[in-house]
Amino acid sequence: MGVATAANGWRWPLPEPHRLIAPFVAPASPYAAGHRGIDLAAQAGDAVLAPHDGVVSFAGVVVDRPVLSITQADDVIATVEPVLALVSVGDRVLAGQEIGTVASGGHCPPGCLHLGIRLHGQYVSPLLYLGGVQRAVLLPAGP
Repeated sequence: MGVATAANGWRWPLPEPHRLIAPFVAPASPYAAGHRGIDLAAQAGDAVLAPHDGVVSFAGVVVDRPVLSITQADDVIATVEPVLALVSVGDRVLAGQEIGTVASGGHCPPGCLHLGIRLHGQYVSPLLYLGGVQRAVLLPAGP
């Protein structure tokens, strides 16, 4: 996966610069506390870009915030919030295409965009796709 490049097809959901304000924190169990994505610095009205090619699978309000989800191949779903969608369910989108604008609501304070990624239904760090997380290296067992 590595760094987001044209080669791997992943893009950051906001134009540069990318400033992480809250990291992914994996929950201990499916219902435990955690932060199931990353929060990026953004301003209301900023363009939100498709992080990967896919099909819009949800565009609507969840509790108190507008949410947009894109389903990709290999059972990967990327979700951004709060986002006022410029696309509709069923639309095909391309990586880097403008899909909406930053809104307000949800757990993000004003000036924030949340990006979550699920792989086979489990939340994973978006940085695995966008870069920024080094791969684990297994070393030989000691004596």
